[in-house]
Amino acid sequence: MELIDLLVIGIDTSGKTASCALCTEDAVLAQNTFDSGKKLEEIDGFAAVSGPGSYTGLRIGISAVKGICFALDKPCAGVSALESLAYNFCGTDTVICSVMHARQNLVYSAFFESDYLGNVERLSEDEIITVEELAIRLNECARKGAVVCTGDYSAEAVKTADNEMVFRAAPLLNSPLASSLCFAAMKKGFSSPDELNAEYMQITKAEKDLIDKNKV
Repeated sequence: MELIDLLVIGIDTSGKTASCALCTEDAVLAQNTFDSGKKLEEIDGFAAVSGPGSYTGLRIGISAVKGICFALDKPCAGVSALESLAYNFCGTDTVICSVMHARQNLVYSAFFESDYLGNVERLSEDEIITVEELAIRLNECARKGAVVCTGDYSAEAVKTADNEMVFRAAPLLNSPLASSLCFAAMKKGFSSPDELNAEYMQITKAEKDLIDKNKV
């Protein structure tokens, strides 16, 4: 039977590590793996995405990690959401453009390069730019070779660039993976939970409202 525009759930309980995923043909909507043999006290370090992203979402993740780390006296690391996405390609030889929609005509973006040895190197800092600026940077980068786009704005980024050397990541590698966050955190290193803070890259709605109010 041909499956078109359907949701599919896959469940694997064949080994010690169980896995479950919810997918369409174009995206991995949810995925979780669980090793029943681990205890919280055995964990050496914790990681959270520090930004950019949803204000509320970032605060939830950071607060949870900091609370656990303070309670268990464990270290933690804050990792850029864009860098975490790039680690989806750890162990491959490619240039990566991590791109997430910010608002209206703006996107969060950064470029990285990975190699077969598992190294992921940053080529540009995280920034918030227009879609038109993103297209220019993608095309400049594509002059040197293929570029793979990952993140929630990857499909639109590929269309905007309109370059045969700019590709969209496969569904599994086009979404945030907590495992990639862990690998990025191990590369960055861990420190006190006091040092873990959100990096929004945009002012909050409350700040915007205050600025607008003061303009009146």
